Amino acid sequence: MELSNIIIRVANATDNHYATTLTDEMASSAKARGTGIAKRSPEYIDQKITEGKSVIAVTTAGEWVGFCYIEVWEHNKFVANSGLIVSPAFRKTGVAKAIKKKIFELSREKYPDSKIFGLTTGLAVMKINSDLGYEPVTYSELTTDEQFWAGCKSCVNYDILMSKERKNCMCTAMLFDPADHYTPEETKTAFKKQSKIYERFMRIKQSKMLKFLQKKQAGGAPSKSLLRFFFNF
Repeated sequence: MELSNIIIRVANATDNHYATTLTDEMASSAKARGTGIAKRSPEYIDQKITEGKSVIAVTTAGEWVGFCYIEVWEHNKFVANSGLIVSPAFRKTGVAKAIKKKIFELSREKYPDSKIFGLTTGLAVMKINSDLGYEPVTYSELTTDEQFWAGCKSCVNYDILMSKERKNCMCTAMLFDPADHYTPEETKTAFKKQSKIYERFMRIKQSKMLKFLQKKQAGGAPSKSLLRFFFNF
């Protein structure tokens, strides 16, 4: 599908009427994946749009295509690009990557000194993040703001997160640190080299076999140090 008829821009007050549609699609998508995201109300999305802290993709005819918003934690120390959603009709077209790039640029513009982080269960999002300069990190490098972690309560994996004392869960943590980071080309290359390993590990992780992997260190299994790094043990 061509993207020539799609406009990706910072959302503004004229986009408030999309709020309910966006939150409904976020909830529906999370349910279909069997995972979860922080549940947001139409009023919350409306606020992000009004504050200029979101990016929307629409067709030239006014049909919504995709959306993502910015959240700020610990007095601007951390920024999260959250709620990425793409309309089913426009998935696998490259629009998600374009939205992620635009929201990343907006975050850097508004909060140039903030660390930008994300949690994801998808390899495709990991690749997009790597292309922007994000690196996989342990959960300990993310915000400690209780309000952020409270947002995970609506996720089906919340019990796993709490049982791991917020040190690990089904999501992979990724971080862009403006003060100490590799170039996007370096992280992109590193991800490409390791993508098969990441894909295999995420598949196992999401099948809830972490306990098995922690115990198995022989017979060609990944090294303990690598498991600790990638799965935040």
